[in-house]
Amino acid sequence: MEHTSLLERILRGAALTLVVIFFMFPIVWIFMMSFQTNETILRIPPQLIFEPTLANYTALITGKLMTAAGTLDIAFMRNLWNSVFLSVTSVAVSLLLGVPAAYAFARHKFRGSEDIAFTLLSFKFAPALLVLLPLTLYFQKLGLANTYIGLIWVYQLICLPLILWIVRGYFEDIPADIEYAYRIGGHSWFATFRKIALPLAGPGIAAAGLLAFIFAWNNFVFALVLASADKQPVTVGALAFITSSGIQYGQISAAIVLSITPTLALALYAQRYLVEGLSLGAVKG
Repeated sequence: MEHTSLLERILRGAALTLVVIFFMFPIVWIFMMSFQTNETILRIPPQLIFEPTLANYTALITGKLMTAAGTLDIAFMRNLWNSVFLSVTSVAVSLLLGVPAAYAFARHKFRGSEDIAFTLLSFKFAPALLVLLPLTLYFQKLGLANTYIGLIWVYQLICLPLILWIVRGYFEDIPADIEYAYRIGGHSWFATFRKIALPLAGPGIAAAGLLAFIFAWNNFVFALVLASADKQPVTVGALAFITSSGIQYGQISAAIVLSITPTLALALYAQRYLVEGLSLGAVKG
């Protein structure tokens, strides 16, 4: 058994405390700001003790933003719904296309397979601003500009390469002999894929789906350029809080709290799968 001295335990605890404070402080501070008015937030020096208010959350839910210049209409809840719809649908389409493709790349080696896989991965690293102009012109000609279908399509540049490479690593980790033994019993290739490969790669598929959901949820540039206000997600909708009378810090903080809640809940629920997906599939891929 490893023995540690008292001084070592104290230093370790102090280091862990500093790390937790460093990473959690912005989240805790934003959470506190979401219950304060703009006047309280901008007070110098900042105050840790204040009278909490739910006015910021009420403004977001009712769509009425109170500013010094008057009342403004905002569509935060619609933006939040757009984020949920775009992220869930984009990840579902990516899983439907990416998982069979990942299995094919893992099990069926052919000339040019690595080049094709690397080309698909390179879409993930392409600067968004570099592809926005041709995408905008292309979508306008096809009638996909300012449509949910167009946004879901362009979100495949974010989700599909990620799912493809993480899940491919998981399929490669599964011994091929298990599948061969199952096929000797007269089962088809599709039955082997559905009943053997998919269940064994389940944690990797879940991790890839969760990571793709987080990346899709946090996307900003594509929706800003390719969609109008009624179809934009919450990341773009937050710009409505920058008004002519100033920045509404309280409403922005409340919007951040509401917008990160779904992704934070998903990440906490499936953090074990996320770690396994990153440490196995991504590294191997």
